[in-house]
Amino acid sequence: MTTVGFLYPGHFAEDDYPRMEILLDSTIRLVVHHTESPDATYREEPLSALGTPGRLAAGIEELQRSGVQSIVWACDGGSFLYGWQGAHDQAAALARAAGVPASSTSIGFVHAVRKLGAERVAVAATYPEAVAERFSAFLRETGVEVTGTHAAGVTEAAEAAAWSAEQVLDLARAADRPEAEAVLIPDTALHTVSHLPELEEALGKPVLTANQVAAREALRLADRPAWAPRLGALFAHREQPPAPVSRGSGRAYAHSKKSQ
Repeated sequence: MTTVGFLYPGHFAEDDYPRMEILLDSTIRLVVHHTESPDATYREEPLSALGTPGRLAAGIEELQRSGVQSIVWACDGGSFLYGWQGAHDQAAALARAAGVPASSTSIGFVHAVRKLGAERVAVAATYPEAVAERFSAFLRETGVEVTGTHAAGVTEAAEAAAWSAEQVLDLARAADRPEAEAVLIPDTALHTVSHLPELEEALGKPVLTANQVAAREALRLADRPAWAPRLGALFAHREQPPAPVSRGSGRAYAHSKKSQ
Protein backbone atom coordinates (compact mmCIF):
# COMPACT_ATOMS: atom_id res chain seq x y z
CA MET A 1 0.00 0.00 0.00
CA THR A 2 1.26 3.45 -0.93
CA THR A 3 -0.18 6.21 1.27
CA VAL A 4 0.40 9.84 0.43
CA GLY A 5 -0.89 12.91 2.22
CA PHE A 6 -2.21 16.34 1.34
CA LEU A 7 -2.56 19.49 3.39
CA TYR A 8 -5.64 21.13 1.89
CA PRO A 9 -6.91 24.58 2.94
CA GLY A 10 -10.60 24.71 3.80
CA HIS A 11 -13.39 22.62 2.26
CA PHE A 12 -13.97 23.26 -1.42
CA ALA A 13 -12.99 20.63 -4.02
CA GLU A 14 -11.46 18.05 -1.70
CA ASP A 15 -13.81 15.40 -3.12
CA ASP A 16 -11.49 15.33 -6.14
CA TYR A 17 -9.11 13.22 -4.02
CA PRO A 18 -11.37 10.21 -3.24
CA ARG A 19 -12.41 10.37 -6.89
CA MET A 20 -8.77 10.07 -7.97
CA GLU A 21 -8.17 7.31 -5.43
CA ILE A 22 -10.91 5.26 -7.10
CA LEU A 23 -9.39 5.80 -10.55
CA LEU A 24 -5.85 4.94 -9.45
CA ASP A 25 -4.46 1.56 -8.38
CA SER A 26 -6.32 -0.05 -5.47
CA THR A 27 -3.09 -0.07 -3.46
CA ILE A 28 -2.82 3.74 -3.53
CA ARG A 29 -4.37 5.79 -0.72
CA LEU A 30 -4.77 9.57 -0.82
CA VAL A 31 -5.19 11.09 2.65
CA VAL A 32 -6.42 14.68 2.95
CA HIS A 33 -6.07 16.84 6.06
CA HIS A 34 -7.76 20.23 6.07
CA THR A 35 -5.73 23.20 7.22
CA GLU A 36 -7.17 26.39 8.66
CA SER A 37 -8.53 28.77 6.00
CA PRO A 38 -10.00 31.79 7.79
CA ASP A 39 -9.95 33.98 4.68
CA ALA A 40 -10.65 32.23 1.37
CA THR A 41 -10.50 35.34 -0.79
CA TYR A 42 -8.23 35.44 -3.81
CA ARG A 43 -6.03 38.31 -2.74
CA GLU A 44 -2.27 38.03 -2.39
CA GLU A 45 -2.04 38.66 1.35
CA PRO A 46 -4.61 36.09 2.57
CA LEU A 47 -3.44 33.53 0.01
CA SER A 48 0.16 33.88 1.21
CA ALA A 49 -1.01 33.60 4.83
CA LEU A 50 -2.43 30.14 4.11
CA GLY A 51 1.12 28.82 3.64
CA THR A 52 2.73 30.06 6.84
CA PRO A 53 4.82 27.47 8.74
CA GLY A 54 2.47 27.39 11.72
CA ARG A 55 -0.59 26.60 9.65
CA LEU A 56 1.18 23.84 7.72
CA ALA A 57 2.77 22.30 10.80
CA ALA A 58 -0.62 22.00 12.47
CA GLY A 59 -1.69 19.31 10.03
CA ILE A 60 1.42 17.19 10.04
CA GLU A 61 0.72 15.02 13.09
CA GLU A 62 -2.54 13.63 11.72
CA LEU A 63 -0.91 12.77 8.39
CA GLN A 64 1.98 11.09 10.20
CA ARG A 65 -0.51 8.90 12.08
CA SER A 66 -1.87 7.81 8.70
CA GLY A 67 1.58 6.56 7.71
CA VAL A 68 2.02 8.84 4.71
CA GLN A 69 5.14 8.39 2.58
CA SER A 70 5.06 11.93 1.20
CA ILE A 71 3.16 15.18 1.73
CA VAL A 72 2.01 17.83 -0.72
CA TRP A 73 0.78 21.29 0.26
CA ALA A 74 -2.32 21.30 -1.93
CA CYS A 75 -2.64 25.02 -2.41
CA ASP A 76 -1.48 27.02 -5.41
CA GLY A 77 -1.55 30.61 -4.20
CA GLY A 78 -0.20 29.60 -0.80
CA SER A 79 3.00 28.49 -2.51
CA PHE A 80 3.60 30.24 -5.86
CA LEU A 81 3.16 33.66 -4.24
CA TYR A 82 6.35 32.87 -2.30
CA GLY A 83 8.31 32.65 -5.56
CA TRP A 84 10.39 29.72 -6.79
CA GLN A 85 12.94 29.75 -3.97
CA GLY A 86 10.36 30.58 -1.33
CA ALA A 87 8.15 27.67 -2.41
CA HIS A 88 11.11 25.31 -2.06
CA ASP A 89 12.01 26.72 1.34
CA GLN A 90 8.40 26.13 2.36
CA ALA A 91 8.48 22.53 1.13
CA ALA A 92 11.85 21.90 2.80
CA ALA A 93 10.51 23.09 6.15
CA LEU A 94 7.48 20.85 5.74
CA ALA A 95 9.67 17.87 4.91
CA ARG A 96 11.87 18.44 7.96
CA ALA A 97 8.85 18.69 10.24
CA ALA A 98 7.12 15.64 8.77
CA GLY A 99 10.13 13.40 8.23
CA VAL A 100 8.97 12.48 4.73
CA PRO A 101 9.48 14.07 1.29
CA ALA A 102 7.31 17.14 0.75
CA SER A 103 6.38 19.48 -2.06
CA SER A 104 3.50 21.70 -3.18
CA THR A 105 1.01 21.90 -6.01
CA SER A 106 2.88 24.83 -7.55
CA ILE A 107 6.16 22.93 -7.69
CA GLY A 108 4.20 19.92 -8.93
CA PHE A 109 2.93 21.91 -11.91
CA VAL A 110 6.50 22.46 -13.07
CA HIS A 111 7.37 18.78 -12.67
CA ALA A 112 4.20 17.83 -14.55
CA VAL A 113 5.04 20.14 -17.45
CA ARG A 114 8.51 18.59 -17.66
CA LYS A 115 7.07 15.08 -17.47
CA LEU A 116 4.95 15.86 -20.54
CA GLY A 117 8.00 17.29 -22.32
CA ALA A 118 6.22 20.61 -22.87
CA GLU A 119 8.09 23.90 -23.22
CA ARG A 120 5.22 26.30 -23.94
CA VAL A 121 2.03 26.43 -21.89
CA ALA A 122 -1.10 28.54 -21.57
CA VAL A 123 -2.41 29.47 -18.12
CA ALA A 124 -6.17 29.34 -17.49
CA ALA A 125 -6.64 30.81 -14.02
CA THR A 126 -9.77 31.41 -12.00
CA TYR A 127 -7.93 34.14 -10.10
CA PRO A 128 -7.94 37.91 -10.46
CA GLU A 129 -5.41 39.12 -13.00
CA ALA A 130 -2.71 40.14 -10.52
CA VAL A 131 -2.69 36.71 -8.82
CA ALA A 132 -2.83 34.83 -12.14
CA GLU A 133 0.20 36.77 -13.37
CA ARG A 134 2.12 35.74 -10.26
CA PHE A 135 1.54 32.08 -11.15
CA SER A 136 2.78 32.68 -14.69
CA ALA A 137 5.84 34.48 -13.31
CA PHE A 138 6.50 31.47 -11.07
CA LEU A 139 6.47 29.21 -14.13
CA ARG A 140 8.76 31.52 -16.07
CA GLU A 141 11.33 31.37 -13.25
CA THR A 142 11.83 27.70 -14.13
CA GLY A 143 12.27 28.27 -17.86
CA VAL A 144 8.70 27.39 -18.87
CA GLU A 145 7.42 29.68 -21.63
CA VAL A 146 3.92 31.01 -20.92
CA THR A 147 2.16 31.81 -24.20
CA GLY A 148 -0.66 33.66 -22.47
CA THR A 149 -2.46 34.07 -19.15
CA HIS A 150 -6.24 34.25 -18.93
CA ALA A 151 -7.69 35.39 -15.59
CA ALA A 152 -11.39 34.80 -14.89
CA GLY A 153 -11.47 37.25 -11.99
CA VAL A 154 -12.96 34.92 -9.37
CA THR A 155 -12.59 36.54 -5.95
CA GLU A 156 -13.02 33.64 -3.53
CA ALA A 157 -12.58 29.87 -3.30
CA ALA A 158 -16.27 29.12 -2.71
CA GLU A 159 -17.12 30.68 -6.06
CA ALA A 160 -14.53 28.53 -7.85
CA ALA A 161 -15.79 25.40 -6.08
CA ALA A 162 -19.29 26.00 -7.47
CA TRP A 163 -18.18 26.17 -11.11
CA SER A 164 -19.73 23.76 -13.60
CA ALA A 165 -17.91 21.60 -16.13
CA GLU A 166 -18.99 24.04 -18.84
CA GLN A 167 -17.42 26.96 -17.01
CA VAL A 168 -14.15 25.09 -16.60
CA LEU A 169 -14.12 24.24 -20.30
CA ASP A 170 -14.87 27.86 -21.25
CA LEU A 171 -11.95 28.97 -19.08
CA ALA A 172 -9.58 26.50 -20.74
CA ARG A 173 -10.69 27.50 -24.24
CA ALA A 174 -10.29 31.20 -23.45
CA ALA A 175 -6.70 30.63 -22.35
CA ASP A 176 -5.59 28.20 -25.03
CA ARG A 177 -3.20 29.29 -27.78
CA PRO A 178 -2.22 27.32 -30.89
CA GLU A 179 1.44 27.39 -29.86
CA ALA A 180 0.76 26.12 -26.32
CA GLU A 181 1.64 22.47 -25.82
CA ALA A 182 -0.46 22.18 -22.67
CA VAL A 183 -3.03 24.20 -20.76
CA LEU A 184 -2.55 24.68 -17.03
CA ILE A 185 -5.51 25.30 -14.70
CA PRO A 186 -4.37 26.17 -11.17
CA ASP A 187 -6.67 26.42 -8.12
CA THR A 188 -7.24 23.41 -5.86
CA ALA A 189 -10.70 24.81 -5.00
CA LEU A 190 -11.84 24.08 -8.56
CA HIS A 191 -13.45 20.69 -9.34
CA THR A 192 -11.64 19.34 -12.41
CA VAL A 193 -10.89 15.63 -11.98
CA SER A 194 -14.20 14.50 -13.47
CA HIS A 195 -13.72 16.77 -16.48
CA LEU A 196 -10.17 15.87 -17.57
CA PRO A 197 -11.00 13.58 -20.54
CA GLU A 198 -13.51 16.08 -21.94
CA LEU A 199 -11.11 19.00 -21.47
CA GLU A 200 -8.29 17.25 -23.30
CA GLU A 201 -10.58 16.05 -26.08
CA ALA A 202 -11.98 19.55 -26.61
CA LEU A 203 -8.56 21.24 -26.66
CA GLY A 204 -6.66 18.45 -28.41
CA LYS A 205 -3.75 18.71 -25.97
CA PRO A 206 -2.82 17.84 -22.37
CA VAL A 207 -4.56 19.74 -19.60
CA LEU A 208 -2.98 19.97 -16.15
CA THR A 209 -5.21 20.83 -13.20
CA ALA A 210 -4.30 21.55 -9.60
CA ASN A 211 -5.64 18.52 -7.72
CA GLN A 212 -4.54 16.14 -10.49
CA VAL A 213 -1.03 17.63 -10.35
CA ALA A 214 -0.95 17.46 -6.54
CA ALA A 215 -1.71 13.72 -6.65
CA ARG A 216 0.97 13.05 -9.23
CA GLU A 217 3.52 15.07 -7.24
CA ALA A 218 2.81 13.13 -4.04
CA LEU A 219 3.14 9.81 -5.85
CA ARG A 220 6.33 10.96 -7.55
CA LEU A 221 7.88 11.76 -4.18
CA ALA A 222 6.77 8.37 -2.84
CA ASP A 223 8.51 6.63 -5.77
CA ARG A 224 5.19 5.17 -6.87
CA PRO A 225 4.55 5.15 -10.63
CA ALA A 226 0.84 5.37 -11.38
CA TRP A 227 -1.37 5.53 -14.43
CA ALA A 228 -5.09 6.02 -14.99
CA PRO A 229 -6.57 6.91 -18.41
CA ARG A 230 -9.39 8.93 -16.86
CA LEU A 231 -6.87 11.25 -15.22
CA GLY A 232 -5.57 12.67 -18.47
CA ALA A 233 -2.26 12.67 -20.31
CA LEU A 234 -0.33 13.17 -17.06
CA PHE A 235 -1.34 9.68 -15.94
CA ALA A 236 -1.56 8.08 -19.38
CA HIS A 237 1.63 6.01 -19.18
CA ARG A 238 3.64 4.13 -16.59
CA GLU A 239 6.48 6.31 -15.40
CA GLN A 240 9.47 6.44 -13.13
CA PRO A 241 9.88 9.53 -10.93
CA PRO A 242 12.36 11.99 -12.47
CA ALA A 243 15.60 12.72 -10.67
CA PRO A 244 15.86 16.19 -9.10
CA VAL A 245 17.53 18.72 -11.36
CA SER A 246 18.97 22.12 -10.65
CA ARG A 247 17.35 25.44 -11.39
CA GLY A 248 20.32 26.37 -13.54
CA SER A 249 19.36 23.82 -16.17
CA GLY A 250 16.05 25.61 -16.69
CA ARG A 251 14.15 22.71 -15.16
CA ALA A 252 12.36 22.37 -11.87
CA TYR A 253 13.51 20.94 -8.56
CA ALA A 254 11.45 19.59 -5.70
CA HIS A 255 12.30 17.98 -2.40
CA SER A 256 13.06 14.29 -2.80
CA LYS A 257 14.27 11.88 -0.16
CA LYS A 258 17.85 12.74 -1.08
CA SER A 259 17.29 16.43 -0.37
CA GLN A 260 16.32 15.98 3.29
